[in-house]
Amino acid sequence: MRRLKTLILFSLLAVALVVLLIVSASSGQLHVPAGEVFSSLLNKLGLGGSPVTSHANGEAALWQIRFPRVVLTMLVGAALATGGALMQGVFGNPLADPGVVGVSSGAAAAACTAMVFGWAFFGNWTVAIFAFAGGLVVTLLVYAISRSNGRTEVVTLVLTGVAVNAVCGAIIALMTFLGDQQSREQIVFWQLGSMNGTRWDYVAVVAPIVIVGIVLVMFLTRKLDLLSLGERSARHLGVDVERLRIGSIILVAFLTAAAVAFAGIISFVGLVVPHIIRMIVGPGHRVLIPASALGGAVLLSGADLIARTAVPFADLPIGMLTALVGGPFFFWLIRKTRKSSGGWA
Repeated sequence: MRRLKTLILFSLLAVALVVLLIVSASSGQLHVPAGEVFSSLLNKLGLGGSPVTSHANGEAALWQIRFPRVVLTMLVGAALATGGALMQGVFGNPLADPGVVGVSSGAAAAACTAMVFGWAFFGNWTVAIFAFAGGLVVTLLVYAISRSNGRTEVVTLVLTGVAVNAVCGAIIALMTFLGDQQSREQIVFWQLGSMNGTRWDYVAVVAPIVIVGIVLVMFLTRKLDLLSLGERSARHLGVDVERLRIGSIILVAFLTAAAVAFAGIISFVGLVVPHIIRMIVGPGHRVLIPASALGGAVLLSGADLIARTAVPFADLPIGMLTALVGGPFFFWLIRKTRKSSGGWA
């Protein structure tokens, strides 16, 4: 029964992803019929189809503006949801999330610093590398503070993340104060979260990081399942818990930094998606991780489609939309977790 449910879930998510790709690419100020979008895709893949659209600028709109945006949106959604599933698995708590423990704001603070001071040590990779370093340092700092007597206290982890988020917010505010007009606009863009202005260059930077990151996470699924039995049981079964946690934290920073490098801060995807998927297919990480990646891609693609089309001639911040949905969900999750565990103490 569970295998059938899993098969149905993957099929529905895959179909939803393809439909969103076609609808997103066809929607916008210049309407391109869905049939022409599909035909153009087939032509590029060498599977037939027409090489041109009915509108003179349709092909350029598809391949220079919309497809890069759609692909990057899917990658960012997959990265954030996978990072969330990994965090929740490694800390055994549904409240754990890359944003909650400060990795997103740490990556953003480092990236904003690079923007304001105009650092370009690594060319197009500079912002992504600074974001990765910032996210990694912040995550390791939060993890180290949360350790006590050889174990990680989840409540301390979340509270430390709140404090680190506040400090990183202050750093971003300072960078906004110090930056020139262009830097300030870039920082505001980051804080709101948006896929506007996406180019294939961005996809080329983010895609290998996200794909490699998700593949590496898949190698940890068995150990994560054993860890869900409890630290002591996992150690008896041969799992090096500390090494697993440190490796997982690096991967979370890896995925989150790639996600925020060009899209900015997009909250709650890593919290909401894995939790919903877990309710449908159960806690087994071999299914949970890839399903969360697909679910994250679907959720963020849907949110981006709404962001682009809800208001004519305007592009709403995608981070605002995910927060509107994720915020109430987070409140519900806190109440549910507190009720089931009998309180935090």
